[in-house]
Amino acid sequence: MKLNIVPARTGLTWVKQGIRTFMQQPLAMSGLFFLYMAAGAFLSFVPVIGSVLALVIVPAATLGLMAATQEATKGKFPMPTVLISAFRAGNQRLRAMLILGVIYAGLSLAVVLIAGQLIDAPMTAPKPGEEALMLPQLQITLLVTSLLYMPVSLLFWHAPALVHWHGISPMKSMFFSFVACIRNTRAFLVFGLAWFGVLVILGSIATLIAVISGSPQFMTAAMVPLALLVAAMFSTSIFFTFQDSFLETPDDTAEVETPLP
Repeated sequence: MKLNIVPARTGLTWVKQGIRTFMQQPLAMSGLFFLYMAAGAFLSFVPVIGSVLALVIVPAATLGLMAATQEATKGKFPMPTVLISAFRAGNQRLRAMLILGVIYAGLSLAVVLIAGQLIDAPMTAPKPGEEALMLPQLQITLLVTSLLYMPVSLLFWHAPALVHWHGISPMKSMFFSFVACIRNTRAFLVFGLAWFGVLVILGSIATLIAVISGSPQFMTAAMVPLALLVAAMFSTSIFFTFQDSFLETPDDTAEVETPLP
């Protein structure tokens, strides 16, 4: 395979493709996303190792959602079993995916621990009528955690797909994923801004409906389902970022070539 450098406007194309594909199979794509969320929540309740297990399955679940998107682009209805595609690809691919999951869990936990060490401020209780998310300490914690998590996200953005579909080793897949995201920074910036815009637009519509109907509770009740809907559409678009970031070559031998700058 060969790394493909795309123009910035491709980021908007990825968003459009994700939304369009989601709308072609809204029941399947939303159902699979919620099934993944439910599985993660269920694992997190397992004593002692539950939270770690929930992190370990993230790469495999990401691959499952990408495989579901691929099925939807072919006009097929993705079945729930597509979520476990990573566990049905043979022992070698399964072992590589589990290694990827363990590394992801370790790095994610490291981010949380480092963020906790950097922000050594006691968390005060919210004042009456004040939302917990408005607390300065929590906002700073979320910001620092997000910044520290960014490199981890780049390492694992394409890694599950490279491991599953092209048999690349976990370490190499992480390296190629990071390089591909960095080389296509402009497209990914547009991609992120566009999805933020989608969330803002849907939130504004919910706010307008709440104002017109005179029911502030409507906005509060609608924001969580809207955020989950956008998250499901976002997960659908991830496949297209991988599809355009790498090009297959005639002599493809499960290796990724990175062209010189």
